[in-house]
Amino acid sequence: MSDRFIGEPLRAQEASADTSAMGAGEPGLPCAFLWRGRTLRVSALLRRWRDTGPCRHGSGERYVRKHWFEVRMADGAIMRPYFDRQSRGRGHARWWLFSIRDGTDDVLP
Repeated sequence: MSDRFIGEPLRAQEASADTSAMGAGEPGLPCAFLWRGRTLRVSALLRRWRDTGPCRHGSGERYVRKHWFEVRMADGAIMRPYFDRQSRGRGHARWWLFSIRDGTDDVLP
């Protein structure tokens, strides 16, 4: 199996985030996302990790840039969404769908 690159914004379903992660300063993984006019429900968190990068002003500190998640969806699809901590202006999406695991073509409209 291989992953299919998507690279499209996701919209988190309102009032569906894991608030325990938010208490630790991390984004709360939503229970569902809206994508291409469909609601995709998360059934299990498989793993999570972070991307870090150096300070852009030369201080030598490292900062978290993205929070990555690998999740199984209610329909069986394996998706890799990430949360972009550095919004690039008003209206810029914070959640993105990086990839979907092959064998889940029924997810794609």
